[in-house]
Amino acid sequence: MPVQIAVIVNASAGNGCTAEWADNLAGKFRAAGLDAHVTLARSGAEIIEAARRAVNDSAQTIVAGGGDGTVNAVASVLAGTDILFGVLPLGTLNHFAKDLHIPLELDEAIRNIAAGHGIRVDTGEVNGRIFLNNSSLGLYPDIVRDREKQQRRLGRGKWLAFCWAAIAAFRRYPFLNVRLRLNGNEHRRFTPFIFIGNNEYVMEGFNIGERQRLDAGQLSLYMAQRTGRLGLLRLAVSALFGRLRQAKDFDVLTAKEILIETRHKRIRVATDGEVNVMENPLHYRIRAGALQVLVPKKTDASAAVKEEQHAYARTSV
Repeated sequence: MPVQIAVIVNASAGNGCTAEWADNLAGKFRAAGLDAHVTLARSGAEIIEAARRAVNDSAQTIVAGGGDGTVNAVASVLAGTDILFGVLPLGTLNHFAKDLHIPLELDEAIRNIAAGHGIRVDTGEVNGRIFLNNSSLGLYPDIVRDREKQQRRLGRGKWLAFCWAAIAAFRRYPFLNVRLRLNGNEHRRFTPFIFIGNNEYVMEGFNIGERQRLDAGQLSLYMAQRTGRLGLLRLAVSALFGRLRQAKDFDVLTAKEILIETRHKRIRVATDGEVNVMENPLHYRIRAGALQVLVPKKTDASAAVKEEQHAYARTSV
């Protein structure tokens, strides 16, 4: 008997999803032995509402189809439950899927869901809002806010708007005056950015931005100290050559909880690429094992990584 699965797809992901595309997707699930009910959602609010309906309908597996923002929205409803969470990576970057070695090709991603191998992974949380990848303060939220304005007002594409927004942010180069409390210690910093990850990120070498695991039960914090534009460039070079942890003007810390206070009553905070204004102080915590995600078995994941390495080697010859 086919298994009933709720699939929630961001209708604006990729080139846009039509009703015909949704019917074809349901057919792919049937071919894999799964009875899937596909919902096309056109906003973050619709995605969350669809996930809540699926939970109320006692769905045992709920799948998010889209980029990291869509995956975050569905996961925010499922965190803390025993419902299996599947991912169809339909976005541009798909960080969460890549770090868990979930196949990026659609048919393979569906087969991964059909295999039904679930593991518990952590989520981060700041002031009640979860994040699967990371959260940041300072430069990045400013860049995202400006990028979105350019997309709305000037009709620029995402990456072109991002480049112009980044240039504008580096011209302004605002600093944050913060007090941090973690692991029983207090730190005061004057910094252009703070980056907080759900588990530890690789911050050096050519694998920068990746995570080896999402179940260590730790937040990671990365922060520059009184670093100007040239200093930020030096940090980037240090990261590339594997010397970032030795940099005197860069903090790398881990903790289960972090309290951040600024001089502002409200501050822009990015979580998985989405920017919201939050009340000061910011209370970060790790929610260990909060989400049960369908991933390839370790042997399958290792084979996929090796295949990617072989493919890269072939194209590099």
